[in-house]
Amino acid sequence: MHVHVYRPGGEAKFWMDPEIELAQNYALMKRQLNSAYRLIMEHEDEIRAAWKAHFRS
Repeated sequence: MHVHVYRPGGEAKFWMDPEIELAQNYALMKRQLNSAYRLIMEHEDEIRAAWKAHFRS
């Protein structure tokens, strides 16, 4: 399970399992990564539920 984060000029991928962590970063600044990480943490339950509904796992 993972999440992609897109911003103008860059993108990142975060793994959700076994815990939330940065998998790849393409040109995002540390501040942007930290902001994305916080949003993922705040919405973790929603993200997991949407993933499971989408992939029916």
